[in-house]
Amino acid sequence: MRFFDSDYLEGAHPAILQKLMETNFEQTPGYGCDKYCDSAKEKIKAACKAPQAQIYFISGGTQTNATVVDALLASYQGVIAAQTGHIAAHEAGAVEFCGHKVITLPQQQGKLNATDVQDYLETFYADENWEHMVIPGAVYISHPTEWGTLYTKEELKNLSEICHKYDIPLFLDGARLGYGLTSDDTDVTLPDIAKYCDVFYIGGTKVGALFGEAVVITKENLIPHFFTTIKQHGALLAKGRILGIQFDVLFTDDLYLKISRNAIEKANRLKEIFHKKNYKFYMETPTNQQFIVMSNDKIKELKQKISFGFWEKYDDTHTVVRFATSWATTDEAINELDTIL
Repeated sequence: MRFFDSDYLEGAHPAILQKLMETNFEQTPGYGCDKYCDSAKEKIKAACKAPQAQIYFISGGTQTNATVVDALLASYQGVIAAQTGHIAAHEAGAVEFCGHKVITLPQQQGKLNATDVQDYLETFYADENWEHMVIPGAVYISHPTEWGTLYTKEELKNLSEICHKYDIPLFLDGARLGYGLTSDDTDVTLPDIAKYCDVFYIGGTKVGALFGEAVVITKENLIPHFFTTIKQHGALLAKGRILGIQFDVLFTDDLYLKISRNAIEKANRLKEIFHKKNYKFYMETPTNQQFIVMSNDKIKELKQKISFGFWEKYDDTHTVVRFATSWATTDEAINELDTIL
C-alpha cells in the first residue's frame, strides 16, 4: 500500500530524532521553562521579524485552536470562520465544547472574504437587539485553508484592517503553514503573517515534528496569563523540552522551509500525473493537498493499492477525494502511484 491520506503519516525528521536522542538523559526544568524552548522561541521570533512576540508550545492542532479561541473570547462571544474552516468542520465541536459559537460565513475556495466579514459585522451592530445575540469576538482563518488554497498578502491585509476596525483579533491556524510558505503561488512570508495576524501558530505535527505547534502572539497583552490558560485546557506538556527541541531543530538553518518544499515538489508531480491521465480536479490548489473528482467504482478499485482520503460527495456516482503529500513523500511513492493509476 501507498498512503496519501494526509501529511502526518510519518514520524519525524531524522534531525529531530537525533537531537532527542542526544539530549535524552539531560535534566531540564519542565513545562517549557528550559533552554531548548528558550532557544526555539528566539529563532521563531527572528524568523517572524517580531521581537515583541510571545511564543508558546502546545502538543496538537485541535488543542491549540480550542485553547487560543477560548482565551481570546469572553463567555458571550463567538468566533467568525468560513463554513469550511477547520474549527467549523473537522474538530468535533472542540470550540463549541469550550462554550463559544463558531459563526460561519460563506467561503470562496475555502477562504473568508474581508467584504463578507465587514458586511456581517456592520449588519450585526445595526441590529438594535445585538446584545441579545452571540457577539463576534475574533476571526479565524487557516493558511493553507481546508481546501489547500492560500490567502494573498492583500487579502490578509484587508482582513486585518476589518478586524482592527472592530477591535477583534485575527487568528490564523498554521497547521500546514510550511506548505503555504513554500508554495510556488504565494506572496506571503512568515513576517507578513506576523504583521497582519494578532495570533497564529506554526504547525509542526504536519511538517516534520513528532507532534507540536508553536503559538505566536504578536499583539502585546492580547492574552494575559496564556500559560495558565493552556494548563486549564490540559494542553500544557510537562516534558515541554520535547516541543522546544523539535522547533529549535526545525528553525535551525531554515530546515522548516526546506523540508516543506519537498511536499510542494511532490504535489506538483502528483498533479502532472493526474492531469496526464485526464482525471478531473475539483479545484486547482497550489499546496500539498490535491482534490480529485473520482468515480466511486474507480475509488473502490484503487483502494486495493492506494490509500487516500474521502472529502465530500460530488454526485451519485462520483466523490471528491484528497491526495496529500508531505515533507517525507518520496519519488518512489509518486512513481508507484503513477504506475498503479
